[in-house]
Amino acid sequence: MRLGLLGTGNVARALAHGWSAAGHDVLLGSRRPDDRKDLGLPVASLNETAAHAEVLVNATPGTVSVELLHSIGAPALAGTVLIDVGVGLSDDFTELSHPNSSLGEQIQKAFPLTPVVKTLCTMDSTVMTAPDGLDGPSTVFLSGDDTEAKRTTGRLLTDLGWPPSSQLDIGGISTARGQEHFALLFIGIAGGLGSHSFNINVVTRPSV
Repeated sequence: MRLGLLGTGNVARALAHGWSAAGHDVLLGSRRPDDRKDLGLPVASLNETAAHAEVLVNATPGTVSVELLHSIGAPALAGTVLIDVGVGLSDDFTELSHPNSSLGEQIQKAFPLTPVVKTLCTMDSTVMTAPDGLDGPSTVFLSGDDTEAKRTTGRLLTDLGWPPSSQLDIGGISTARGQEHFALLFIGIAGGLGSHSFNINVVTRPSV
């Protein structure tokens, strides 16, 4: 597939490398593409990246994501699946920018013709593309209102190494706030472990 990733930070680069290795055609989008030619990945403007993409990925800081998407424009985004992995946090990582909502919901509200799927925001970029590097299986969550968009996202997660058994659909886009609000607990766990390379696993009772 043709994948456009908005952002050029650690998350965007990790996902681009992971999906490129799986055979996808990836393009990173930047406000200043000429300044980001040293990444070893193709980089273009935000509008060029959106036009390239069959699936678009928002890997920008959650505090600026909606503004950035508005700069591309709703018509350019209409009908394109948008996978949102962003989280809005204050500069000191102590507060959420959407304490009573979520970035995923805000994007879906602003762009109603763009099916939004929230995923991968409960882990570090080192785990997103290498889940088999952990000591055991773990869980990746999906939130979104569009069933087909979630199916497409699930296939792309599988290409990153997440088997269907590790993918948990937790409902509509309103459930994205649960994923994003985990960020504060994530920071606490990382401090306790002294590492960001971990994930959580949903464990249930054995079926009778």
